[in-house]
Amino acid sequence: TTKPSSDSDSSATIESGEDNPDGGCHIYRNGYYGSSIDVVEGILEVNIIQMTSIQMTESQAENSLVDFVVTCQGSLPTDVCTVVSDPTCQVSKSMVCDPIVVTDECLLTIRRAFEEPGTYCINITLGDDTSQALASALISVNGGEST
Repeated sequence: TTKPSSDSDSSATIESGEDNPDGGCHIYRNGYYGSSIDVVEGILEVNIIQMTSIQMTESQAENSLVDFVVTCQGSLPTDVCTVVSDPTCQVSKSMVCDPIVVTDECLLTIRRAFEEPGTYCINITLGDDTSQALASALISVNGGEST
């Protein structure tokens, strides 16, 4: 049973009773309960503001490299995960997660490799200990060029 305390503070008096099967006696415990809640802001929003294909020499042309410039609002992220999927965003082809260090402003560049030309759905998730936020985009990779 919980009843408010007669004191002016916001603590509550907790009273618990337990039946003693042998004699029908009750044991009463009295005390105060206190707790605190920490509210954290978390990562509120992620935006992919630019996608740039990295020009490579013909000897390096095994994979197409694309740089994604990403911004976020709220707390600073500690890790980034990139999921590359088919154009419908249903079938995952690869996932890469990396720890990151963002010191002042949430503006970072993420470089990812694409093995073959095609259209892909890209999901970029920024996270910290308490939150995650996601941005998605469709990208067309054309043998070293992206749009």
